[in-house]
Amino acid sequence: MGLIEVEVNQITISIGAPMHHNFRRFAMKKQLAALAIAASMVLVGCGSDSASEEPIVDDTEVVVDNSSDNLLVIAQGNPDLSTFVTALEASDLVINLEGDRILTIFAPTNDAFAALPAGLLDKLLLPENKDLLVRILTYHLVQGGLLSGDVVSGEIGSSEGTTLTLDTANGVTVNGANVVQADLEASNGVIHVIDQVLVPASLDLSGL
Repeated sequence: MGLIEVEVNQITISIGAPMHHNFRRFAMKKQLAALAIAASMVLVGCGSDSASEEPIVDDTEVVVDNSSDNLLVIAQGNPDLSTFVTALEASDLVINLEGDRILTIFAPTNDAFAALPAGLLDKLLLPENKDLLVRILTYHLVQGGLLSGDVVSGEIGSSEGTTLTLDTANGVTVNGANVVQADLEASNGVIHVIDQVLVPASLDLSGL
């Protein structure tokens, strides 16, 4: 799959970064869940129409995929991600979390944003620094749905255009940040909550 480039305030964001080999599992899981639900409905509907026969009672438990909410709704519903959501709104990236594109998000906690140098977050949220904020946030996005059980150590492309380093030696880490809450599944991807804000190595924030 080739790169798809989107212009955001004169910054080109590479949305179609190299796909992890396990991304297809996420989509397949969603498809299998849908097929299972459809099959169960067909079986229940095949009961006899004859009034003389005993009614059919189907007590088989059907596991329904309850991740019908999109990534934005999942993030908004997590009190530890309110600062992340505020940053998404300031950068006009919320639309990326509401669409059909499957994404993995490494979302920093409120405490992670609070640990940034004093005043940095406030400056990043200013309209004149939107381009910098977009680069930081898209560095936390990866194309495809990557569940924690499928993570393997190595590099993976981010939507910002540069790579992230994943490691599974001690839990799951991304660029050294710990995944503190994994596998918050949504209809269009998955969120892993992390304890640090990730900044691309090529991005210089010293001037803020």
